[in-house]
Amino acid sequence: MTSVNKVTRVLAGLWIAGISATVVAAQTQQPGEVTLPEAQAGQYQHQAPRLQDIETDPDLHPELRRVILKGRDLFMNTQQLRGEYVFNDMTCKSCHMGEGRMAWSGPVWPAATTLPDYRGKNGHVNSLEERIAGCFSYSMNGKAPEYGSDTMLALVAYHQYMAKGAKVYESNIAGRGFASLGKTIPEGTNDARGKQVYEANCAVCHGSDGAGKTADGQVVFPPLWGDGSYNWGAGMTRVFTAAAFIKNNMPLGQPGRLTDQEAWDVAYYINGHERPQDPRYTGDAKATREQFLNFHKATRYGTEVDGVVLGQHDNTGEKPFLKPANLKPRTFE
Repeated sequence: MTSVNKVTRVLAGLWIAGISATVVAAQTQQPGEVTLPEAQAGQYQHQAPRLQDIETDPDLHPELRRVILKGRDLFMNTQQLRGEYVFNDMTCKSCHMGEGRMAWSGPVWPAATTLPDYRGKNGHVNSLEERIAGCFSYSMNGKAPEYGSDTMLALVAYHQYMAKGAKVYESNIAGRGFASLGKTIPEGTNDARGKQVYEANCAVCHGSDGAGKTADGQVVFPPLWGDGSYNWGAGMTRVFTAAAFIKNNMPLGQPGRLTDQEAWDVAYYINGHERPQDPRYTGDAKATREQFLNFHKATRYGTEVDGVVLGQHDNTGEKPFLKPANLKPRTFE
């Protein structure tokens, strides 16, 4: 990553949601050199379009431009769908920072260039719409807009425009997803150290209780556990996913400042707290873990913490149902 991009990333982080440098000052260390992963030899890099590009692209029909901008608006403020499709305090940009453009923060454009594709989480070939639906079902503890609906079309249009000019079905992509620290939790990773890291670096924004922060009724910093956070089926419950996200994006405005082990410890600690139920819940957390072990082997769901089995409950948060109707298997047999 170039030094210009590093500086841009830091400045963007500092001013997200109107935050000032006072948050940085409240943390235990001052910001230093941003240390993010470098693209490996042979990895494809794509510079996703910015808002100005959408607004000025001469090739876009005015109506298409309007739909793409609507999709961006939904992406940046998904809380406007609260109570219909979203039932917690999360938005798309909570996990996909930098308007969904940012490397090492789950940039969204690869979904438009690599799907349809097989996805291990649900064991079948997924479309772009279905991938977006998964985020609503798990990360936003809700249900997806209907496939083909105006809302879904706008979100798909934004994802696809972010991929303008990118290679199709190129999978060796720099900065894609959240696995840059590997998928094996280091031996010795523990809650005690994670709690220390959290209190020193995360609580200032996300609260000592993990409930996040709001201002004037608007979510400023998303909750990391509890009813307002992502549910037990969300990708961020995987410890390696959370660790990589934290390492490369947090603390806000200071990505790369935590050591790898600090990122692992605090991710482990955060995901050792309760949250709304996995929509795939069978009535027994340990049995659900085993049924979906391909996913849950990387989470703490169905394991014991302080003598209590995580996820052994019927709590779905604000959501008045467990499993969305459009969260279903597909087969061509």
